[in-house]
Amino acid sequence: MHTNYDLDKLSFLVIDDNTYMRRILRSILHGIGVRNVFEAEDGASGFEAMTHFNPDIVILDMQMPIFDGIEFLNLIRNPNNEFAFIPIIVVSAHLEADKIIAARNSGANEFLAKPVSSEQMLKRIVNVIENPRPFVNTPSYFGPCRRRMTQKYKGEERRKNNDEKYMVQMAAITVVG
Repeated sequence: MHTNYDLDKLSFLVIDDNTYMRRILRSILHGIGVRNVFEAEDGASGFEAMTHFNPDIVILDMQMPIFDGIEFLNLIRNPNNEFAFIPIIVVSAHLEADKIIAARNSGANEFLAKPVSSEQMLKRIVNVIENPRPFVNTPSYFGPCRRRMTQKYKGEERRKNNDEKYMVQMAAITVVG
């Protein structure tokens, strides 16, 4: 993992209803070199903040009032939304498999368990920079490709081909490294 990125050129939007958690996330981001951090206290204000701040990466809590993290992801991951391709790192204390799968199936790029460490945050940020996943546009899903496993799946549910017709071209994040 390359960790010598000049992260002060990127802007982040932290969306979390807990003021204390937003302060912690801001401190972690500042500690790893991020200087442009904007905040929103729920999914609705986060959605509005997207147009005002045009962030490069979003850090999103799962459980919030008004719009929760899943509802926010569903709003953003729309092929007609100008922010549809923005990397979104979901942070949550709810680590049940169904919560993680719901975040993945709604278009999260990364999932990070609370309590958050600066090492794990940096790892997720570097991963969305170095390993951007292609986006998929199917009738039932728009977002980053959910495949992460490199091993071949064997079974009845195995996809027959790569379904290249569903892959979407996207712009890359440019970071001075």
